[in-house]
Amino acid sequence: MDRVNAIRLFVRLVECGSFSAVGREEGIGQPAVSKQIGALERHLGAQLVLRTSRQVVITDAGQTFYESARQLVDDFDALESSVGDRQQSPRGVVRVNTAPAHGRLCITPLLPEFFRQYPDVAIELSVSERHVDLVGDGVDLAVRHGRLVDSSLTARKLSETDFVLAASPGYLAAHGVPTRFADLDGHTCIVFAKGRERYPWSLKVGRELVSYVPHGSLLTGDAEHIRAAVLCGLGIAQAPFWLMAEEIRSGEIKVLLPELQPERVPIHLVYPAGRRVPMRVRVFIEYLVSAFARSEL
Repeated sequence: MDRVNAIRLFVRLVECGSFSAVGREEGIGQPAVSKQIGALERHLGAQLVLRTSRQVVITDAGQTFYESARQLVDDFDALESSVGDRQQSPRGVVRVNTAPAHGRLCITPLLPEFFRQYPDVAIELSVSERHVDLVGDGVDLAVRHGRLVDSSLTARKLSETDFVLAASPGYLAAHGVPTRFADLDGHTCIVFAKGRERYPWSLKVGRELVSYVPHGSLLTGDAEHIRAAVLCGLGIAQAPFWLMAEEIRSGEIKVLLPELQPERVPIHLVYPAGRRVPMRVRVFIEYLVSAFARSEL
């Protein structure tokens, strides 16, 4: 038994949740994965996995072993990456988490050039509006928007984005163009909301930062629905510039009341502090930082 490979397969089993998914990722059959995990269990003298017809359940011993095994795999990958030809040719999977709209509009378009430069690196892109637990969820990197508060993470700044008020020319032609803060009360807003909670807009009125609760007929917790609603002429929205950058540049969407724009919002790459960063992750970090520095988002 190749213990390092068996441990690597077990780590991916915990993170993927099924033998078949690990087999597809590694290019081997499901029975081969199960056989190696079984050999690892016999070597350790402990049951790591409960196998049922519908799911894989990680035992308490398996969860304890996973926490150390993930670090071992990362350290081994970093060691391999630091010597020989692999230093110039990183390989393996980088697990990245980002918000759905930002991933589609800002991360995925950068991947073709990355894969051209690093053909042996794969990107496992997961999307979520919530802040994932990087260590617990087995994530290498996450894209975070706004001020950072988690001191257990290392951060690299990607960019800053404006939060703009925007509407379509069609909506403005039908309802008029607001020219001051007070005019917003007479307009229909597109509201970002989670459940029944409406998220207020942050606006700079004079020297003060004002929290303005928008009102309108459409409430949504999805950024791309806000973009679609603006394009459909349903009202005025406040959104990050990157969400509508292409349409703003083309004139399909107009920016309103720029004097009310609040401070720019930072966007960071974050990853667990105090852990050795594998070469495959380091090259992706540097690639994204460089690519965002060249972009206009």
